[in-house]
Amino acid sequence: MVAGILLALAATAANSRTAPSFSETRLKEDIEVLSSDRFEGRAPATAGEEKTIDYLASRLRAAGLEPGGDPVPGGRAWTQAVPLDRFAFDSPLAISFRSIDGHEAWTQGDEIAIRPTQSGRTNIAITDAPLVFIGYGVSASERNWDDFKGMDLRGKIALVLVNDPDFETGSGDFGGRAMTFYGRFTYKFEEAARHGALGVLVIHEDAAAGYGWNTVRNSNGAERFGLKSNQPSTRHADVEGWIRYGAAEHLFHEAGLDIGAEKRRAQGRDFRPVPLTGTSLSVAYRIGVQTVMTHNVIGLRPGTTHPDETVIYSAHWDHLGIGPPDRQGDRIFNGAADNASGCAELLELARAYGREAPPRRTVVFLASAAEEKGLLGAEFYVANPVHPIAKAVADINMDIAALHGRTRDVSSDGDETALSIEDDLARLARRQHRTFTPDPHLENGEYFRGDQFAFARKGVPALAFRPGLDLVRGGREAGRHFEEAYERERYHQPGDEYDPSWDFSGTIEDLALLYRLGRWLATSRDWPSWKAGSEFRVQRDPLAP
Repeated sequence: MVAGILLALAATAANSRTAPSFSETRLKEDIEVLSSDRFEGRAPATAGEEKTIDYLASRLRAAGLEPGGDPVPGGRAWTQAVPLDRFAFDSPLAISFRSIDGHEAWTQGDEIAIRPTQSGRTNIAITDAPLVFIGYGVSASERNWDDFKGMDLRGKIALVLVNDPDFETGSGDFGGRAMTFYGRFTYKFEEAARHGALGVLVIHEDAAAGYGWNTVRNSNGAERFGLKSNQPSTRHADVEGWIRYGAAEHLFHEAGLDIGAEKRRAQGRDFRPVPLTGTSLSVAYRIGVQTVMTHNVIGLRPGTTHPDETVIYSAHWDHLGIGPPDRQGDRIFNGAADNASGCAELLELARAYGREAPPRRTVVFLASAAEEKGLLGAEFYVANPVHPIAKAVADINMDIAALHGRTRDVSSDGDETALSIEDDLARLARRQHRTFTPDPHLENGEYFRGDQFAFARKGVPALAFRPGLDLVRGGREAGRHFEEAYERERYHQPGDEYDPSWDFSGTIEDLALLYRLGRWLATSRDWPSWKAGSEFRVQRDPLAP
């Protein structure tokens, strides 16, 4: 494999008139423009989207790429239309909890965060639905695990814990603290709906979720989007949302239960669902459903000898748009780091490929839509790719660039023992005298929260690239400080704005690395793979040449 990389890089250099270079000035300009108030937070199906896709398409065109979107007379457009259903609250929410002590009104965003249902029903009127604790809400036959134990959930609200059964103990049938897909809230919602639940509430804890309550509240507010579905009720219950741990603790107490003891029971496969006797939840609201159109932006550098085989660079262009004001009254969620910075990286890579000799395989530059709405643009692309998904060599996804200078390391989300191109990334990083740091927080399940997961679910080897945290100036302590400050003060908040003091020297070094990795994939005849034991290998093996 190493020899293959070196030969491919040698061929790249021989066929290139100039070495690829990356511009700090262009990076700054792209981020500053895309995250400006003028773009209104880049929400799908808004005026901000129109400005965003026009900007991205014009930059890809100027980079010398070819359009890779929907077929049009004479070729292709720069955009791929992604039809979505938009679900929005059409009335105020009325939420109350009842116990033997009477009714308590709850406030949306405080004790509870309910998102607009995608069940297909538009008038939700639930009165005194019984509450049942379903542990972690997992049904995994291959692990001999079933939290439901045949419980009839029709007419009931299921309460489920966030993450996997192993999170608290660090060992067990779910890979220890490394989150599996069973730990994601999307799985829990869908699984409870498959078991007939009227509603599902995830008991939120910051550490187990990997993010705070502000993220829950801001990301699941007045509207939701979904790819159009013929059977929405098979994947969604009438009530989907989150409940703060303190509020859940109160519910359990009112039912004569100790939430800590019930959590411990849920960590074993013998756990059985626990009704919260004497408690119920009432929820009433109306939903407006509207079909809207958002767009992926796609540029191509066509391959010379194997143009039907694709190497994909991806970065999502969308953010949260305009939402509730912060303490300063700012309502625009600018999304400078997340993910105007990833789009800027995508554009710089496109410019480098546009200047260099074309590779053997086609390189796709995908600026995906509606990632913040559930990876919807990437999911749509995977179902409707430029070339058959079986010919997709790999996806390299970029989500938040290095903004605080050079690092001694690089990283990625997910289990580094599962994907062969992470080994290749590590080898190429060593040529830069940098090391590879495995994901230090596998328990947070970051891999399942980015566009790379849409590709992985179809078996495509997908790398979730992350900048390193071992800063040349300040070391890991400084890297952790910047990461924690971002999570606390900026992530999915109006404070994620362009900062002119950002240092892009690390971004430029990362771009050189990502270019070499992608160029090798696009020039060689190698096919990356999932390693033995990966949950995605079963999808890849039937496709691999």
